[in-house]
Amino acid sequence: MGISITSGRRGETSVLSVVGEVDVSNASELRDALDRAIEEGPASIEVDFSEVPYIDSTGIGVLVGAAHRSADANATLSVTNLQKNIARVLSLLGVDKELGAGTQE
Repeated sequence: MGISITSGRRGETSVLSVVGEVDVSNASELRDALDRAIEEGPASIEVDFSEVPYIDSTGIGVLVGAAHRSADANATLSVTNLQKNIARVLSLLGVDKELGAGTQE
């Protein structure tokens, strides 16, 4: 299954909305979108995962790498609206705080 990524801006925040399962077959699409967002120089980047039911280790690596590149560019990255299963995996791996991870309300 592929992913769909839309991007927009809310003030000084770049917002990426991701739809679909993020895995090894499409993680490069997410990486490219995140790199473009970082290059725009926002104060922060929000990655909306409300429509992402699954992410594998490759996708998690993409998010962690983007968080590091964002920090190097003096921006913060947060992954928002996580489904509980993804939030739990990120917590178990110890990267939830680094990713500013937040679950759906």
